[in-house]
Amino acid sequence: MISIAIDGPSGAGKSSLARRLAAQRGWLYVDTGAMYRTIGLYALQSGVDTRDEAAVAALLPGLSLALRYVDGEQRMFLNGEDVSGQIRTERVSMAASHVSAHPSVRAYLLETQRAFARENNVVMDGRDIGTVVLPGASVKIFLTAGAEERAKRRYDELCARGEAADYDTVLADVRRRDDNDRNRAAAPLRAAGDAVTVDTTGLSFDEAFRALCAAVDARLG
Repeated sequence: MISIAIDGPSGAGKSSLARRLAAQRGWLYVDTGAMYRTIGLYALQSGVDTRDEAAVAALLPGLSLALRYVDGEQRMFLNGEDVSGQIRTERVSMAASHVSAHPSVRAYLLETQRAFARENNVVMDGRDIGTVVLPGASVKIFLTAGAEERAKRRYDELCARGEAADYDTVLADVRRRDDNDRNRAAAPLRAAGDAVTVDTTGLSFDEAFRALCAAVDARLG
């Protein structure tokens, strides 16, 4: 099986580019960040402090999390409810950053993530795919962009959805999440030693996709 691991900070374009790559090649796309977002949403709904690992871990046995494909699109289900839209808010994004730092949460999701790669050709994106989840991946990519550009993309996305947004607030959130992801004790965000770095700063989506495809094809030969 072919496995493409794409890691990088929030807002670098991982999900959009990974989804397009998977569609182009006919491979399965797995958005691991959506899994952490779903657990973050559940923690918020349950009224627990998302930074409190013991409190979050206590929720896991009662959690039913399912990843399904509807018309070729990955959808996340929480206790039978499609929450794919609900998990994309800034509040849930920060909650996901908190819960993803907990070893108990990462262990809870690890085998599910690895099973996809054992059974399918996959493009999987996240923060620790090449370093922890799929250390033997066929290709490892570290996708990045400057914090200001990533914040601008997120700001434009929120505005396009009709949500109230302030650029400076979004930029502060991006930097805070970067700090959380890079400095957590469990599986911190970093490039795998054998990863190819693709910097999308200043690139259009199509240009970034061409750069990603070139990096993947160079490694696959």
